[in-house]
Amino acid sequence: MTKKNNNNVIKFNPNPSREEAMRAVKTLIAWAGDNPDREGLIETPKRVVKAYEEFFEGYKIDPREILSKTFEEVEGYNEMVLIKNIRLESHCEHHIVPILGKAHVAYMPKKRVVGISKIARLVDVFAKRLQIQETLTSQIAETLQSVLDPLGVAVLIDASHQCMTTRGVHKPESSTVTKKMIGIFKENKILQSQFMELINQK
Repeated sequence: MTKKNNNNVIKFNPNPSREEAMRAVKTLIAWAGDNPDREGLIETPKRVVKAYEEFFEGYKIDPREILSKTFEEVEGYNEMVLIKNIRLESHCEHHIVPILGKAHVAYMPKKRVVGISKIARLVDVFAKRLQIQETLTSQIAETLQSVLDPLGVAVLIDASHQCMTTRGVHKPESSTVTKKMIGIFKENKILQSQFMELINQK
């Protein structure tokens, strides 16, 4: 929520109340042309606010904390670690409609590895915020690189944006692919090719 001060400067209020949020939903329902007080819609503002708590829970979680527990006893393992086909659900920051797709995340350990479920959780934390796909891709890669300090990180996201499929240009067959390579993945074309081949393996 934003408020104007006496100088007409808009200031961000980071903590609107649940009641304020529900009133905003009610206003949007009325603006769309329906009666927010009719039986089928009267509980909708409450449901929408509850859904938003789930959709955007990533704002309440520190992504670096997720990666805080690592393991060094890996018996000399020094090959690529790849978690592919991570289900991704996010929301476009321009229209607040879903972005649905898959993330593929790889890293080359230097000394430490992290539990594979933590990688999927990291994807979720950044996805559960208002996003553009390019930023989401970079955030995942840069956080992994910063916290684990591996030899390199590779992230590829392939997703469908409902701002393109259900409105605007209406292209349901389209998807957007973004990738971020850091360290050895950026420097080594053979490793890049291996990453892509592994992603495409059935």
